[in-house]
Amino acid sequence: MKKLIFLFSFLSVVSLFAQTDERSGFSNLLQAGTISVTIGGDFIVTGSFPAFVTERVDQFVSRLYKETSGKLLANINASYQLDELKKKIDDFSLRGITLKRSSGEIQTLDLQKFRVNGEFVNNPYLKNDDVIIFPDNDIERNFFTVEGAVNNPDKFFYVEGDDLQDALELARGINKAYENVKRVDIHRLSYDGQKMNVVMSDIDSVPLLQRGDRIVVVADETQRKEFNVIVLGEVNRPGVIPITKNNTSIKGVIEDAGGFTEMASLKKAKLFRGSSNIRFILEKEFGLDLEDLSEYLKGWPNPFLFEYEKNTMLRMSNLTEADTIFFLADEQIRQMTNEAS
Repeated sequence: MKKLIFLFSFLSVVSLFAQTDERSGFSNLLQAGTISVTIGGDFIVTGSFPAFVTERVDQFVSRLYKETSGKLLANINASYQLDELKKKIDDFSLRGITLKRSSGEIQTLDLQKFRVNGEFVNNPYLKNDDVIIFPDNDIERNFFTVEGAVNNPDKFFYVEGDDLQDALELARGINKAYENVKRVDIHRLSYDGQKMNVVMSDIDSVPLLQRGDRIVVVADETQRKEFNVIVLGEVNRPGVIPITKNNTSIKGVIEDAGGFTEMASLKKAKLFRGSSNIRFILEKEFGLDLEDLSEYLKGWPNPFLFEYEKNTMLRMSNLTEADTIFFLADEQIRQMTNEAS
């Protein structure tokens, strides 16, 4: 009996010391300004980690992501392995996150929406013993898309209860370049994928969305675009001249370029339109320096100098007009140099 009493007393003392050590350790954590937070679900790393009492959820999640991804990617050299690993690392959702407090309180957080609107309701401060659970990121089935006259057309993770205004907010609102945006078409496919129903809605309404909805914000495409022509040679102000889409005259362009110089020859003037070799022709044939206009010419690929010179040599060789090569070479050069009117 004494042995049992002694054993019970010994275990009680050990348990008491353990509890004291645990409380002391927790006290030390608080004194150090750190708490314990657990991450679970579909995230890059799961488990319990120290967090600062001054950290909000997004800051904590971002820090863990950066630290963990850095370690995982540090020893990968092959580019294909690196790309594949990055895809796996980034395969988690910032929406539909569950935050469980030790008090029993449960919140649903949307960090993606917080990063759009900055509202801290979706990004609270952490507390000790918080548990953050990420949802399964099955975005191939749980999704909606937003297209049309918005700032950020994209595919988004669907969360139960999402409505049209949530979708527009995640797409960062209506693009102000578009005018009179009033209508939204919600394309909704049947479960078997055989039937498409289009729900027309007002831009300010709040209809609930369903998984797989494809939202199109309807608006006429704006024609306020960067329409330009380049005027070079014997004009007083050569360079880039802004024009309308299709009703600016050559006369108006020349006037905007300051008019002709005294050395200008209208008989030798050329208008190039729709040629993929314009830059080459202007530099090679006319000796113009287009370095200052490279920003405007980057859409026109540099032509094929080798092909041009090869065909030039073929035409200058001792070929007769009966030779097929002569005609092929002559046709190539004609296309490369005479695309002007």
